[in-house]
Amino acid sequence: MSVIILIAIAAGCASATMFASIISGALISLLLVYLAPLPLMLAAIAWGPLAAAVGGIGASVALGAIFGLPYGLAYAISVALPAWWLGHLALLGRPLAGASSAEGAAHDMEWYPVGRILLWIAGFAALTTFAALLTLGTDAASINATLRRFLLRILGRSDVIPGGEIEQWIDWLVLMAFAGAAIFSVMTLTLNLWLAAKVAATSGRLRRPWPDLPSTALPQLTSVALCVAIAFCFTGGLVAILAQIVTAALTMAYAFTGFAVLHTLTLQLKSRAFWLCAAYAIVLAFEWPVLAVALLGLADAAFGLRARYLRTRPPPLPAA
Repeated sequence: MSVIILIAIAAGCASATMFASIISGALISLLLVYLAPLPLMLAAIAWGPLAAAVGGIGASVALGAIFGLPYGLAYAISVALPAWWLGHLALLGRPLAGASSAEGAAHDMEWYPVGRILLWIAGFAALTTFAALLTLGTDAASINATLRRFLLRILGRSDVIPGGEIEQWIDWLVLMAFAGAAIFSVMTLTLNLWLAAKVAATSGRLRRPWPDLPSTALPQLTSVALCVAIAFCFTGGLVAILAQIVTAALTMAYAFTGFAVLHTLTLQLKSRAFWLCAAYAIVLAFEWPVLAVALLGLADAAFGLRARYLRTRPPPLPAA
């Protein structure tokens, strides 16, 4: 228990320091803030969720005492809570029905599905993004106005954009800000969890088999939730903003499953590595092709593309 407490303190101090670095205003602090959940996730996966819970509570209290209650609450909601819960889900499992041992070895366990973890990530991303927007105002008009003033203050000092086009750029950025923040939050939470699991696996402290990521699939009702969120995007006020955030988060989740579909459908290609690298490079370079990848994930959810491919795939050749 003493080791877990020490690990919790170390993880909480590291995470809190990374989160508080934003006060410095340095560019590197943005990277540190987005990596703030990593120490707590690593503690949760390698030493158990209790370590992440103790470290997260201690870090939240310390940040609240030093920088004020709102700062501590922001850390608890956006960093500590997702890190603890996602780390807990990553280790959540139950013995298989036909398992022979009472305790259940790692390979005799049914682990919490990666697709459901991805759905939780999308939920946390939507929650933290919407909570952050509420700090700008309590209604849609005040949020948009505050965001416009902030962007005008930044872009007004730039010589890259002509003065007559600044208003158009600001209108476009305000329109995309909500969805962009949710998408980036999904990406960073997923990256943090993957890095934490990878470090734990490398150090031999991952207490479960590495999941089969190409088989990742979201729950079936996720597509229904996405359709409902898209419909509410055409309303108004805070409901429309929340719907846009949820739509963006779920779309990014389907993009991850779309990449999983790509990894499955390219199994028999001789130049598989090249095509996968090209797909990732195109998405990173142009960004908008991620919508096509998300549509691929939706198509798999509707028509079972991976299941059909694996049924028609020829059996592997016998070993020599």
